[in-house]
Amino acid sequence: MRKTRIITAMATAFAVAAPIVGTPGTAHAAVPGVAQSYSKLMYRSLTVDATKAALRKTLAAQKVALKTRTAEVTAATRADAAARKKLADVTTAHAAVHERLKTAERGLSDTKNKLVRAKKQRPRSKKAVTRASKAVTTATATRDARRTRLHEAAAVLRAAKTQARTAATGLQKAAAVRQAAAAAIPKTEQRIATAGTAAGYAAQATTLSRDVVTEIRPKFALADTTTVYGTTVHRNVAYAFKRMVDDARADGVAISGGGFRTKQRQIELRKINGCPDVWTAPASSCRVPTAIPGRSLHEIGLAVDITSGGKSLTNKTKAFKWLSANAAKYGYVNLPSEAWHWSITGG
Repeated sequence: MRKTRIITAMATAFAVAAPIVGTPGTAHAAVPGVAQSYSKLMYRSLTVDATKAALRKTLAAQKVALKTRTAEVTAATRADAAARKKLADVTTAHAAVHERLKTAERGLSDTKNKLVRAKKQRPRSKKAVTRASKAVTTATATRDARRTRLHEAAAVLRAAKTQARTAATGLQKAAAVRQAAAAAIPKTEQRIATAGTAAGYAAQATTLSRDVVTEIRPKFALADTTTVYGTTVHRNVAYAFKRMVDDARADGVAISGGGFRTKQRQIELRKINGCPDVWTAPASSCRVPTAIPGRSLHEIGLAVDITSGGKSLTNKTKAFKWLSANAAKYGYVNLPSEAWHWSITGG
C-alpha cells in the first residue's frame, strides 16, 4: 500500500466504532446488525496498517520519552542526595554555632558575676573592677557576634530545608512521570500485537457479505445510500468504495461508475436490454446481462458497474486488471460474466 493510502486512511475522520460514511446531515435508517459488523470489519481492514504504523510511531516516541524520564529521575536522585547531604551538614553546623552561643552566654554570665564580686570586694580594687568590666565588654561582644552567627546559620538551615523539600518533591514527580511513561509502553505494544491484519478483517467481512445482502434487502431505504464521487452506494460500503477509488487513482487508474438504481430503473433496463420477460427471464438471456427486478444488488446500493475514462470495463482494460488485483481488499468481487460489474458478493 502506498504512502498516500496510509495518509488518506489516517486523515479520514471516521471512528472505528462507527465507520459508516454518509453525506453530512443526511438522516439514515437503522443499520442492521450484520451489516454494521461488515462495515466495521471493512473499515478495520482498510485502516489497520495505518493504525499500526501510527502505534509503532507512538511506541518509538514513548521509548524515547522513557529514556528522557529515566535521565530526569537519575538527575533528580542526585539532586535529592546532594540536598539531603547539604541539609545534614548545615544542621550540624547550626548545632555547633548554637552550642558556641551557649558557651558565650555562660562566659558572659561568669564575667558579670566576677564584676559584681570585684565591686563588692573591700578594700575595693580599682584595677580588679576595671579588668572585670573589660572582660564583661569582651564577653558581651563575643555573645552578640555568636547570636548574629546563629541567625545567619538559621537562615542557611531554612534554605537547606526548603531545598531538600524541593528536591524530594522533584524526585517524587520525576519518578511518577517515569512510571507513567514506562506503563504506557506495554499498553501500546499490546495494542499493536492485538491490532489484527488487513487480510484477516477482510476475510471476516467476506464471510458476512451474503448475510449482509439478506439482511439489508427487506429493510432497505433510500436514506441508506450516500454519494461517493458521483456514485451512489449503500452507506455501509461507502468508506471502502471511496478508499478503492482513491487508491486506484494513486496508482494511476481512474475508476467511477453507476451504483444504486431504483427497481423501476431496473425494469426499464430489462426492457431496454431486450430481456425476453421482465420478471422471469434469466439475466443471461438479455442482450446485456440484466438482473430480474428485485434481485439486483444495484437496487440496494451494494453493486457498482465500474467505468474508467467514461467507458465500461473489459477484461483487457487497465482498470479491470487493477481491480482484479486489488478490489477484494475493499470488499468488491467481480461477476465473471460482466467485467464491469463488482459487488460485495460477486453477484
